[in-house]
Amino acid sequence: MLRNYLFISILVILASSCKKTDIPKFNTEYFGLTESRFVIYDVVEIIHDAQVSQHDTLIYQLKTHWGEVYIDNEGRTCHKFRRFTRDSVSAPWQLKDTWYGLIDGIRAELVEENQRKVKLVFAPTKEKAWDENAYSTLATQDCYYDDIHKTKTFGNTEFDSTVVVEKIDETNALITKRFYEVYAKHVGLVYYHFMDNDYQFSVEVYKGNELYMTYNSSGFE
Repeated sequence: MLRNYLFISILVILASSCKKTDIPKFNTEYFGLTESRFVIYDVVEIIHDAQVSQHDTLIYQLKTHWGEVYIDNEGRTCHKFRRFTRDSVSAPWQLKDTWYGLIDGIRAELVEENQRKVKLVFAPTKEKAWDENAYSTLATQDCYYDDIHKTKTFGNTEFDSTVVVEKIDETNALITKRFYEVYAKHVGLVYYHFMDNDYQFSVEVYKGNELYMTYNSSGFE
């Protein structure tokens, strides 16, 4: 009896030691890279130029679409990322441009106008920090995560799990610069906030640009 008990105990110990280690969750779903997925945004774009008394506001919709596989010049497998615009809901979509995106190891990259940008680094943690333009010719753009895995609502849609990518938050008597993006699991970008205004010691914006993209809807086609 004792011998059988010892034998069973050894089997239990061996089984426990051979148990598979849990696979780390990198949360790559935040990038939303799934072929045929589209996302529609309501866009507000503002251009300020007090020198010519110009404060133009453009309101339109933007649709992004993950397309077919593409092999880049480094031999990596990525997907075409097409962007379409229209002036109103009833207007037809017009192709704006074609970018490319992929997940390379722990990096989610998007090639915008031939500039490769690191949009996300997995897995999202408070300790993560990176240069979005590390692989491009553009100036350094430091990024870090905030509000990780939080519930947020955009365009009347509640998303169970989102992350905020902080980029610029600078305000003084002369300027206001605010730049961040919000990504939701299984969708990708759901909110884009960019403001770069120069006040020149005035209440009114002297020169500047603002761009806001808010999630409207998504699906597959």
